[in-house]
Amino acid sequence: MSTPGREKAGGRVVLLLLLALTLLLGGGYAAAYAGAGDRVPRGTTIEGVEVGGQTPEEAVATLEDELADRAAAPVRVRVGDEVVRVTPAEAGLAVDHEASVAAAGGGRSWHPSRLWNHYTGGDDLDAVLTVDEAALTAAAEQLAEQVGTEARDGAVTFEGTRVDVTEAQPGEELDPAVAADGLRAAYLSEEPLRLELSASRPDVDDADVAEAVETFANPAMSGPVTILFEDSRVQLMPGDYVDALALEPRDGELVPVLDRARLQELMDARISTNAAPVDAGFRIVDGQPRVVPARPGVTYRPADLADTFLDLVTRPSGKREDRVPATTDPADLTTAEARDLGIVERVSTFTTYYPHADYRNTNIGRAGELIDGTVLQPGETFSMNDIVGERTRANGFTDGFVISDGILVEDLGGGVSQMATTTFNAAFFAGLEDIEHKPHSFYIDRYPVGREATVAWGAVDLRFRNDTPHGVLVTTSVTPSTPSTSGVVTVSMWSTKTWDITTRTSDRYAFTEPDTRRLDTADCYPNEGYGGFDVDVWRYFRRPGSSELVRTEKFNTTYIPSDTVICTNPAAG
Repeated sequence: MSTPGREKAGGRVVLLLLLALTLLLGGGYAAAYAGAGDRVPRGTTIEGVEVGGQTPEEAVATLEDELADRAAAPVRVRVGDEVVRVTPAEAGLAVDHEASVAAAGGGRSWHPSRLWNHYTGGDDLDAVLTVDEAALTAAAEQLAEQVGTEARDGAVTFEGTRVDVTEAQPGEELDPAVAADGLRAAYLSEEPLRLELSASRPDVDDADVAEAVETFANPAMSGPVTILFEDSRVQLMPGDYVDALALEPRDGELVPVLDRARLQELMDARISTNAAPVDAGFRIVDGQPRVVPARPGVTYRPADLADTFLDLVTRPSGKREDRVPATTDPADLTTAEARDLGIVERVSTFTTYYPHADYRNTNIGRAGELIDGTVLQPGETFSMNDIVGERTRANGFTDGFVISDGILVEDLGGGVSQMATTTFNAAFFAGLEDIEHKPHSFYIDRYPVGREATVAWGAVDLRFRNDTPHGVLVTTSVTPSTPSTSGVVTVSMWSTKTWDITTRTSDRYAFTEPDTRRLDTADCYPNEGYGGFDVDVWRYFRRPGSSELVRTEKFNTTYIPSDTVICTNPAAG
């Protein structure tokens, strides 16, 4: 039977034994820690490279040396029969040598597993990688673009007014996310990365194409559309508007698209938008006058036009006409009225020539530009001053020589009388009624004697009346002079021929002698004078194809002498 004292003594012994055992074990653990140091566990390999028993610094150096070639080698990617190489730099892949050694157990640690691995042997481990995710994603996407076949959307286009169809084609594609994971896993491996393509379907398939052809393309090319702006009608043929239409893929469908700017151009060619109306006119094509249609002034909202047009082109025949809200202002001379004028042939033409001078090229050319295209209604009078306007710099004219008080002086518009003389003769041989013409004061020998005219703003005009039952179109042509060639001016009249005109010119008579003037002014220009005379010109009117004389007109012209001018001022020109 035990006693309390003996039990107490036994407890002390147990505690002492446990303490002794703890000290013994602790000393062994400490010894194990001290023996392991910071070396990589024995037998450890990283990507097959022996680093066991090495210090971290030694292991990092070993890895850098042994993995250098493999770390820089491209990843070979095999897709079917095709092999593509992706460099680690492109894919943002690299080895983190320090992290790889640390993950293998390099460095001091009290952790039991660390000490256990050190004394029992390490594992064959993968290297720790650094990955630039953005670069890896980009490399994977580029790889996906290089291999496989992209699906091709079906398409509908217009070739002229013909509808062309491109069939949809399925494709084979590489998933970039799968490719990125594969590149990461295959890095440092000597085996190629094998990837598979998956089937891809086009966004726009043949059913979408067929629907677009049936509901839009074929109807759009089936016939003209007519748009009404109040009293104005504009008809557009498919060949006119085809360039404004297209079918574009959007959310897996082919959607009609309208080029509104192109449609606006088509309208602007037929109407005068948001502006005054434009009268019908004429142009000469292959030697024949052709009517240029009038354009009524029309104001409308472009959005209304676009909506109406897209609706019209899909409608069936017989229903391809609709109205766009608008206000219109009709032209004074409509297309129909222009056609009724009977401007169908050239009834007269006349040509004159002039010596070289820059001011003549400028002034004659500008006057011709302003006269060209003038249309005279039956009974209407042509006024050169009204049409050409005042000869100012703002109106495009420059200084030249004119006749004033029997001598040459400088003034704006010099040379315009060349256009007046040419126009007068064209009207003369068209048989139009002479209202006002004034020959030059003294005769200029490049003009037909007794059949020429001068003009001066606010004082002298050239006027003739269209006394025929048809309209008259006046056209001009000016070929500028050069230092070695003469300038050429041609004026033609276009109408329905009413008269055959012949003419006769008398001999000169009632001669007068020139005077001599001495001028002491800086704006004096010397001139060698010549005498004046009278001359008569007759105009004979016969109906086309007839020899019967209907009437005769006589024009008498008195030319004063051209005085000799002697300039006494040293500054004179």
